Amino acid sequence: MATSFELTRETSPDAYELETYGELRPAVNREWLLTNGLGGYASGTVADVSTRRYHATLAATNRPPAARVMALSRWGCRLSFDDQSHDLWGGYFRYGLSGDGPTRLRRFRLADDVAEWEFDASGVKVFKQVFVCWHRNVTGVRFLVRPPSDRPELATRLELSPFTGLRDLHELQRSGQLGVGVSRDESGDLRIETDAIDVRLRAHDAHDEALPFEKEPDWWYGQTYPMEAKRGNDDREDLFTPGRYVAETSGEGAVTLWASLGAMPKLDWSTELARRAEASNGRTLPTVPQRRLARAAADFVVRRRRPDGAPGTTIMAGYPWLRDWGRDTFIALPGLLLSTGRHLVAGQVLSTFAAFVSEGMIPSDFDRQTGQPNYNTVDTSLWFIDASFKYLRATGDRDVFDAVLEPTCHAIVEGYTNGTRDSIGVDPADGLVHAGTPTTRLTWMDGDLDGLPVTPRNGKPVEINALWYHALCLLKDDRAEDVKRSFVEAYVLPDGRGLADVVRESPGRYERDETLRPNQIFAVSLQHSPLELDDQRTVVDVVRRNLLTPHGLRTLAPSEREYVSRFTGTRNDRHRAGHQGSVWPWLIGPFLDAHLKTTGRQPASVRRARTWLRPLLQDLERGGCIGSLPELLDAEHPYRPGGCFAQAWSVAEVLRLAVELEL
Repeated sequence: MATSFELTRETSPDAYELETYGELRPAVNREWLLTNGLGGYASGTVADVSTRRYHATLAATNRPPAARVMALSRWGCRLSFDDQSHDLWGGYFRYGLSGDGPTRLRRFRLADDVAEWEFDASGVKVFKQVFVCWHRNVTGVRFLVRPPSDRPELATRLELSPFTGLRDLHELQRSGQLGVGVSRDESGDLRIETDAIDVRLRAHDAHDEALPFEKEPDWWYGQTYPMEAKRGNDDREDLFTPGRYVAETSGEGAVTLWASLGAMPKLDWSTELARRAEASNGRTLPTVPQRRLARAAADFVVRRRRPDGAPGTTIMAGYPWLRDWGRDTFIALPGLLLSTGRHLVAGQVLSTFAAFVSEGMIPSDFDRQTGQPNYNTVDTSLWFIDASFKYLRATGDRDVFDAVLEPTCHAIVEGYTNGTRDSIGVDPADGLVHAGTPTTRLTWMDGDLDGLPVTPRNGKPVEINALWYHALCLLKDDRAEDVKRSFVEAYVLPDGRGLADVVRESPGRYERDETLRPNQIFAVSLQHSPLELDDQRTVVDVVRRNLLTPHGLRTLAPSEREYVSRFTGTRNDRHRAGHQGSVWPWLIGPFLDAHLKTTGRQPASVRRARTWLRPLLQDLERGGCIGSLPELLDAEHPYRPGGCFAQAWSVAEVLRLAVELEL
């Protein structure tokens, strides 16, 4: 097991390094993520202990980004020397935590798309590195053993056991539910397969010599996941291992392990690193926070085929469980792609979604198994119009805009005008858009309790008609002025109380839902506002005083009766909290846009905007997922993160503003 690779130790301000001191906490509560551009990924905790069903060394798909599977849960590692053995991994079982990994762990590092752990086993250093290949369903793992300096020729033995999941990403595995076959394929790689999943493994030393494999099929029963239990989900599964690779050496040694979904290509660690760096490159950003955010932004850009089967591109809404949602895609696109100079990719994303336009609607999302589009939101199509014009302004690309995007924008406006799915249409009496029924969930506040909306917003939601007015202005539609007058009459509340969240028709008047929510901020933040400056300033002030936190905006004012301060508990508990108080980081984007707009971008207001943004930049290092930003947080201190641990529009809006504010 001789070594030919060295650990790079150049100090990089873009890297993340955490000392763990052999303590389980807080390392077991901090997560990391590496992605492959197909919707697949590797992820886990800094402590190298799986706490979610979604933690994986290889989660992958052959139909990007749909139908994701758990291919490889983790590698078990046992180090033996003299008369000692150390299990340098950790896992929760029904009886508690197994393995010595957390107590032997000294340091975690995330840099250059490689996650690295440093273990100390009675003076013997073991370094573990994880890397995910770009646009391949392949993960590489390396182990380097380094004896103490006073015993440089110490004889050691590494036993490396693959623990496979062999299941749908969202399910859990039981030993009696499937048959598992273990064999060698034509390339000599180990093959582990069920009726639905085919995983290949390869292991070699630094001289590319294959490691011996000791076959010993076995099930490890009762693996448990504390985060699943905390979320009110089933938290137990059984993991299958076919045996172990063995590496023995005297002195320093290294091994490389590869895992793939399906047949494994020819692989070289350095070549794959270079491929990934080149594929995700945009323009070089000048500051550490911007470069860190740009690295996180690349995680969300993935492949998706267009309706005709041609290659396309999309944006994953969040890891580990969300798919690509149209709404999230168009809100995130300016930050993820335009701010980073990835203009060609931005055009590909917009063109991919435009190819699915139907009855004036852009897909809200796609089925997680079949990839077929769904159409069940009122705002997605309007956000597409906003993103298309931002693309034109940033790139000047009239070819794509004129041929694809502008015709799609006009098709959307025509579809809304004539009426389309889910009672979405334009009210001829006032020109405003109405949508839905009391049982539908068509806006971004779409949490449900047993299928019914937590926050019923049927009627005429404020942000939908702010987007509608904005779209008409962008497309130079003559109806814009009439819509502006109707908007003011419908939504502006007296006595400086901001805007109504939803209005509904009542004989001879508007029935207003005056619940204090952040959705009104879009009537100011969008390029074209239907409000006069004084009303815009009132909205910003109302939102600032009631909803602004160091990590984004609350979704409900604490003074409201339905306010929930903590995002925790069962699915229903979490859905009840998500839009009834929880803080969403992405909302800092429209809030700061509105703040800067209404203050004329004076030096003092720019300084204040920077002050409000800095805590979110610090969250990259201090938050739940190292190097990314979460979907949401508790509504109050200590603002614990919840939902997806890495969310596209959270990263995107903070990145966009960091570039704009030069932070």
